[in-house]
Amino acid sequence: MQRFSLRPHVRAMGLVGVLSLGLAAPAHAADLVVSAAASLTNAFKTIAQQYEAQHPDTKVVLNFGASDVLMQQIVRGAPADVFASADQEAMNKAVDEKVIDTKSRHDFVANQLVLIVPTTGTVPVHALNDLTKPEVKRVAIGNPASVPVGRYAKRALEAAKLWEPVEAKAVLAQNVRQALDYVSRGEVEAGLVFSTDAAIAADKVKVASPVPLNVPLTYPIAVTAGTKQPQQAAEFVAFVMSPAGQAVLAKYGFLKP
Repeated sequence: MQRFSLRPHVRAMGLVGVLSLGLAAPAHAADLVVSAAASLTNAFKTIAQQYEAQHPDTKVVLNFGASDVLMQQIVRGAPADVFASADQEAMNKAVDEKVIDTKSRHDFVANQLVLIVPTTGTVPVHALNDLTKPEVKRVAIGNPASVPVGRYAKRALEAAKLWEPVEAKAVLAQNVRQALDYVSRGEVEAGLVFSTDAAIAADKVKVASPVPLNVPLTYPIAVTAGTKQPQQAAEFVAFVMSPAGQAVLAKYGFLKP
């Protein structure tokens, strides 16, 4: 597959800078570490603030990244009390690795896959078929091997019999926010992201079209098996599932599962 090199872009989010090395910053006794999919960044920051207001003795430490990467961090012993994934596959891997409490697993939101283009773009892209146009040189997608949005994108492109031609143009992103950044900076002609991510960059990207999927795009959340504070972790999950938590998620464009 053809590879493209884009200028480096580093975003510090929560513990991700430390955990990317396979190590974790030491957490205080009152810290509740929540490892969550990158697409949950904005919503979970607000949820954490509201949770802390109701639980003043607890500090929520947020760690955002690609779901598979977060899962591997937990498997390797990185501190995490709650894991929220952007797809079922990453959570299923966590189940196989026995690093979550399966009884605590819940689907808490749904999302949509969309095709986006830069607002300043000049290449006409209105549907998946347009990605095969010669004017479209680069398409940002999450790496299907480790990023849920990439797996959804590959599934949609395969269903449309477009995977091979688009794969040749693919710029693989390490998470959905990186794919969004490539499009918002105009470094690619188009990209495939979640609708909630497109919404936070509405001044820089526009949705060309929704992308149909033949599987539900739902997010699961669970308490980790290795947490030393299972009650607090369960309370955070319950808050995410509560009307207050769901209202925050809805505000950021997430749907009912």
